[in-house]
Amino acid sequence: MDTQLISALISGLGMGSMYGLMALGFYITFAVSGTVNFAQGSSMMLGAVLCFTFAQTLGWSLWLAVPAALALCALYGLLVERLAVRPFVRRGSDAWLMSTVALGIVLDNLVMHTFGKEPRSLPSSLAVSPVDVGGQGLGVYPLQLIIPLVGLALAAALHLVARRTRWGTALLATSQNRDAARLMGIPIGRAVAGAFALSTVLAGVAGMLIAPLANVNADMGTLFGLKAFSVAILGGITSAWGVMIAGLLFGLAESGITVALGSGYTHIITFALVIVALALRPNGLFGRAEVKKV
Repeated sequence: MDTQLISALISGLGMGSMYGLMALGFYITFAVSGTVNFAQGSSMMLGAVLCFTFAQTLGWSLWLAVPAALALCALYGLLVERLAVRPFVRRGSDAWLMSTVALGIVLDNLVMHTFGKEPRSLPSSLAVSPVDVGGQGLGVYPLQLIIPLVGLALAAALHLVARRTRWGTALLATSQNRDAARLMGIPIGRAVAGAFALSTVLAGVAGMLIAPLANVNADMGTLFGLKAFSVAILGGITSAWGVMIAGLLFGLAESGITVALGSGYTHIITFALVIVALALRPNGLFGRAEVKKV
C-alpha cells in the first residue's frame, strides 16, 4: 500500500475520532435532556488551553495537568447547564439554542484576552518523530496512531457505563421518561448536569489529544465544533455508536479528499456529502425516526 495512502488513512481516523468524541457529547446531552451545548467547540479549546497552561506555563507534570484540566472542563459543563440551559428549559423556551452559543463566545473572548491571540505549541514526545517501519517513514506520528484507539476506548467505556452502572441506568431512564424517572427517585437535575459535565470532558479530551498536532489558540474549537455537530446529525444523534462511526467516516472523507484534490476542496466536498447523506437519510445514517403515539 502506498505510504501517502497509509498516512491519509491514519490521519483521517485520528481526526475522525476527535469529531466522534465531541459528537458523543452532543449525543449525551440530547439523549438525557433534549438539548445540546452549541459551544462544544469552546469546550474543546478550553481543554487544550488549560492543559497547555498547567503543563507549559506552570510547569506541572502531565499526570497532574491533564486531570486538573478535565476537572475544570467538567465544571464549565455544569455552568453551561446551570446558566445557559436550565433557566430556559424550565420556562419551556428554546432560547438555550442562542444562550449556549453566546456563552461559548464569551469563553472564547475571555481566553483570547487572558491566554493571548498568538498560537502556542503543546509539545509531546509522541509527536516528534514520524513512525518508521522497515526504514520507511509512514508520515504520521505515534500520537496519530493512539488517538483512534483512545476515541474508540472512550466510546466503549461510555457504552458500558450507560448499560452496566446505576448512574448510566439513571441517565437512560431520564431520557426515556422523565416523569417516571422522577417518581422512581432519580434526581433529574443532577442527571442532566452530569450529562453536560461529561460532554465537556469528552470535548476537553479531544482538545488535549489534538493540541500537539495543531496550534493551541482561542479560536481552535470553532470549526471543530461545527464539524462535530455535523457528525452528530449525520450519525443520528440518538445513536452513540452511530455518531462515533460517522466521525470516523467524516475524518476519512476529509483526509481522502485532501490527498486526492487538495485542501482547497476538502470542506466543499465533505459538507456537500453530508447534505446528500441527510437528504437520503433524514434521521442520520444510524438514527431512527421517532415514533409518536396519538
